[in-house]
Amino acid sequence: MHCHHTSSDLSFDVVLVGNPNVGKSVIFHRLTGRYADVSNYPGTTVDILIGKIKGTDLKLADLPGMYSFFSITEEERVAREILLFSNPKVVVNVVDAKNLERGLTLTFQLFDCGFNMILVINAVDEAERLGIKIDEKKLEKELGVPVIKTVAIKNKGIRELLEKIKELATYPVHPPQLKFSNETEKAVEEVMESVPETITVHRRMVAILAITGDEEILRNCGIDRDIVNTYRSKFGVSPAFRFALEYQRMAKELVEKAVKMEKRKRGIYDRLNELTLNPVTSIPMSLVALYFLYLLAGVLGAQILVDFIETQFESTINANLNMWLESNIPNYWMRELVGGEYGIITLGLRYAVAIIFPIVTMFFIAFAILEDSGFLPRMAMLLDRLFKKFGLSGRAVIPLILGLGCGTMAVIVTRVLESRREKMIATLMLAVAIPCSAQLGIMLGIAPDFRGLMIWAAGVFSVLITIGLLAGKYMPGEEPVFYMEIPSLRLPSVSNILMKTVSRLEWYFKEVLPIFIAISFAIWVGRITGIFDVVVAALAVPASFLGLPEKMGEVFLYGFFRRDYGTAGLYDLIKQGFLDYNQTIISMVVLTLFVPCIAQFSMMAKERGIKFAAITVLTAIAIAFSSGFILKTVLG
Repeated sequence: MHCHHTSSDLSFDVVLVGNPNVGKSVIFHRLTGRYADVSNYPGTTVDILIGKIKGTDLKLADLPGMYSFFSITEEERVAREILLFSNPKVVVNVVDAKNLERGLTLTFQLFDCGFNMILVINAVDEAERLGIKIDEKKLEKELGVPVIKTVAIKNKGIRELLEKIKELATYPVHPPQLKFSNETEKAVEEVMESVPETITVHRRMVAILAITGDEEILRNCGIDRDIVNTYRSKFGVSPAFRFALEYQRMAKELVEKAVKMEKRKRGIYDRLNELTLNPVTSIPMSLVALYFLYLLAGVLGAQILVDFIETQFESTINANLNMWLESNIPNYWMRELVGGEYGIITLGLRYAVAIIFPIVTMFFIAFAILEDSGFLPRMAMLLDRLFKKFGLSGRAVIPLILGLGCGTMAVIVTRVLESRREKMIATLMLAVAIPCSAQLGIMLGIAPDFRGLMIWAAGVFSVLITIGLLAGKYMPGEEPVFYMEIPSLRLPSVSNILMKTVSRLEWYFKEVLPIFIAISFAIWVGRITGIFDVVVAALAVPASFLGLPEKMGEVFLYGFFRRDYGTAGLYDLIKQGFLDYNQTIISMVVLTLFVPCIAQFSMMAKERGIKFAAITVLTAIAIAFSSGFILKTVLG
C-alpha cells in the first residue's frame, strides 16, 4: 500500500462496496447491462469487476466483499486500498436489509473517509418476509445521505439508484462528521494532526488505521509513531476492537430508531433454513449438493459433453484440416504447427473448445445455482472445521471436488478461496494427488482387479491427506479465517444464473484460450528442436529404477501434455504385456501422482506464479517416484 498510490487503470468514478453476499454483483449487472469485465489488481490474485454505467461515461467497479477497514483477507485489503487511494466520485454502499446493523458498521467507516455516498438497502423483500420493516426516510434523515431500497434480482429500485448516482456525480452529498466517545475522538483528532499535509485523502480514516496499529499505514504514510503508541498503550485493549465497538454502538442506535420488527408466521423457508444449519440434516444435503455439482461438471460436462463435442471436433475439423494440410502444405513442420497430433488447432483449440469449455460451462451453471440459492455458504460452514486441518476453510471443498472433473478448471475455481495461502495449498493438493475424470475413468478400466484398485486408491488418498496436513502445518502465511455471511435460502433466478455463466465464459475465452494456443506452440518447438527426445530419455531413468520398462518415459511425457493421453499410453503397455501385476499398480500410482497436465500447469503459473508452478511440478515428481519406490518395496 502506498499513501500516494494512483493507478489510471484502476481509478473509478463509482464503486460498489459492502459485505460479501449482499447482492453487489447483481446491482453491478443492472447498472452496467452486463455482469462484469474483469481486471486483476496489481500484485495480487484478486479480480475487480469493471463496467460502464448505462447511459453515462461513469466507470463502475464492484469491489471484493469486505466487512471492515481493519482488514483480514487479501480481498478486504484490496478493497480498502482502492477506497482509500482511487478517489471515486461516488461510493455506493450496499447492505443486506436482513442484517442492517452489521452492514452499517462498514457504512460508518465509509463515513469516516468522507465519501460522497449512497446507501443501498438490498433484498428488502426477504427482510419483510422476516417481519423486518425499515424506514428509509428516517435513515436518510439520520445519516444525511441518500438511502434507496432495492430488490436487485427483480430490478426494483435500480432506476432510482441510477438516477441518484448521476445526480451525486455532479452534485456531491458528503455525510456529516461522526463523533466517537470523548477519549476515542480526542485520540483520532490528535493523530490526525500528525498525518502529513501531503496526504489529502481520508486523513481521518488514515489516523484511525494508524491507531489500530496498521503497519502498512504506519510504514507508508509517515505518521508519528510516538503519538500513536501513546494512545495504543492508553486504550489497553485492542484499538481495532475499541473502534469496532464504537461503530457497532452507532449502528445499533440507528437501527433502534429506523427498524421495526413485526410478528409473522413461520413458513417453508424458515424450516428449510433450519434444516440447512442443523448438522444432522445438512450433512446429507451437502453431499447431495456436491453430487449435483459433480454430476453437472464431472459427468455431464467432463464425460458426456466432452465425448460428444471432441468426437465432432475430431471428425469434422481435425480430419478435414489434416487432409487439407497434407494436400496443400508440403513442409512437414509447418503442417504440424497447426495440425497433426499437437497442432494449434488440432490440440490447442480442440483442448480449449472441446474439452475444457463444456466442463467449465457446466460448472459455472452449477456453481451459480448453489451460489444464488444461498446453499454454498452453508456447505462451506459445515466443512470448515475438517478443512482447517489442511490449512483451508470450508470453501475449499468446491475446487477439490471439481478437481475430479478437471484439474485446470479447479485451479481457476480456487479464486473462491480467501487468502493466497489457501489458494496455494488447494492448488498443490489438486496438482499432486487429485486425478481428473479423464484419468480417473481410464484408471478404473486398467486396474488388474478390485484389490489392485484399492491399493491404488489407498496410495493416492494417503498422499493427498499427507500433503494437506504438511501444507497446513508448514505453508507460510495467515491461518484461514472463515467469516461468511449466511444469506437466506431463495429460489435461484434463471436470468441471474445465465448472466453469471455468460460473463464467466467471456472471461474464460479471453484469459484461457490464448494459453492453449501457446501450449501447442511450445510443444511444436519442443518437437522440432528435439527437446522431447531428451526429456523421454531422462524420464526413462527413474522408471527403470522402479522396475518399469523404459517405454514408461513416453507415458509420463504424454501424461504431462494431457493426463488421459498418459493413461491411455499405460493401457497400451499393459495390453501389449509389458507390465506384470505389481508393475501395473506401481505405474497407476506413479502416473496419478505425476506432474499435472500442461494446461493445469499453465493455469497454475497464471494464477499462482511461475515459481510456485515450477516448485509444484518438482514436488509432484519427487512424490510420485518416492511413492512408487515405497509401493515397490511393500509389494515386493
